[in-house]
Amino acid sequence: MPSASTNYRLLLRTSGAAAFFLPAAVGRVGIAMTGIGIVWLVHSRTGSYAAAGLVTGGFAVADAVAGPQIGRLVDRFGQTQVLPCALGAHAGAVALLLTGAVPDLVAGVLVGATLPQLGALSAARWSALLSGERAAALPTAFALEALANGVSYLAGPALVGVLGAAGHPGAGVLLAAALVLGGGLALAAQRRTVPPLTGRAERRNAGRALLRAAFLRQVGLGLGLGVFFGAMQVSISAYAVGRGTPDMAALLYSASNCTNLVGGWAYGAGRHGGSPRRRQAAAAACLALAALPLTFLDAPLAVGATLALTGLAVPVLLILASVLTESAVPPAVLTQAFTWGNSASAAGIAGAAALAGRVVDAGGAHAGFGVAVGAASAMTVLALSGLRGSSTNAPKRSASTETAAPNPADARRDPSTSPRAPSPRPTERP
Repeated sequence: MPSASTNYRLLLRTSGAAAFFLPAAVGRVGIAMTGIGIVWLVHSRTGSYAAAGLVTGGFAVADAVAGPQIGRLVDRFGQTQVLPCALGAHAGAVALLLTGAVPDLVAGVLVGATLPQLGALSAARWSALLSGERAAALPTAFALEALANGVSYLAGPALVGVLGAAGHPGAGVLLAAALVLGGGLALAAQRRTVPPLTGRAERRNAGRALLRAAFLRQVGLGLGLGVFFGAMQVSISAYAVGRGTPDMAALLYSASNCTNLVGGWAYGAGRHGGSPRRRQAAAAACLALAALPLTFLDAPLAVGATLALTGLAVPVLLILASVLTESAVPPAVLTQAFTWGNSASAAGIAGAAALAGRVVDAGGAHAGFGVAVGAASAMTVLALSGLRGSSTNAPKRSASTETAAPNPADARRDPSTSPRAPSPRPTERP
């Protein structure tokens, strides 16, 4: 049986795959650094965390609102045309923030509004590259995307914290911008794997898919997952502070984040039969059940172990959301669809942070964890509602049947089932 790393290596050996995935992964580290970098920069100027939070909130809202609009432009004009323009605007916005030429809130909003959606662009390229008989490898590709995102949000904020603690509060924003611009420009230069453009009439008809239940359900699940994340962030911090050990919060976050990476790696490398809708419902139910003990556990080891258990379910939900989003909409609006999912999650995080804060003030950390459990339960109900129409709402691609990650042994028997072409060197998909 092939190892997980072998399956991922086979995927990255698909012609052109590594050339667009790696730059996008580098750029996403910068994206993960930007928000916390703004906190350090604005706090160093004003001495106020309230001001820093306001600017960061403006950045997050602008990112969530503008992201789908940038995705829509990409679907209409193409990545190579839109991405350099977005990157240029982002560089200008970061310059305004660093120099203080405009109020910090205005600059923060501009930085968020111009932040390129590199994850959505990379996912759209995977969808175009792994078409036809190779579509069975899409779940593995989306797992790789989830891993890159997880690593980014582990390494990025930590790097900003090191720079800020060393007395360079603005260096985090500057380095973040450099990574976003460098990764984005390198991605834009990869023209071979750019998804093909479609005609205006096809885009207009395809846009109706964004209003269908199959896609809106995935947006709703993204919103619910964002609420779960936001409530957990506030509740974990409140739990650690309430015990008089605020430093414990970082360890508890790490417990969840590390198993998150392990769960995503293992799921993407495995072989999965049956309906992805059923697996999505099962994963949401597992998340709700795993988080439930947090509403009454008090021992740090027990809380840490429970958080680690919840971390296993999260990447599965993210991967399946990408798979089902890809199957629910035509390629003509795929980038926009991916960005709507990201925006819903961001909105959920922002809203839940405020809601969980009030709940924690009233009932303590355990009540805050209850908000997270409620979000996971709502996700379960929403995912189960999709099972009723699964027989009549068939996925548009074989990826949604999710037969699995590519198996090297199968590739030797039948090269057409592997992301590698039968020639000695991988060739580009026509």
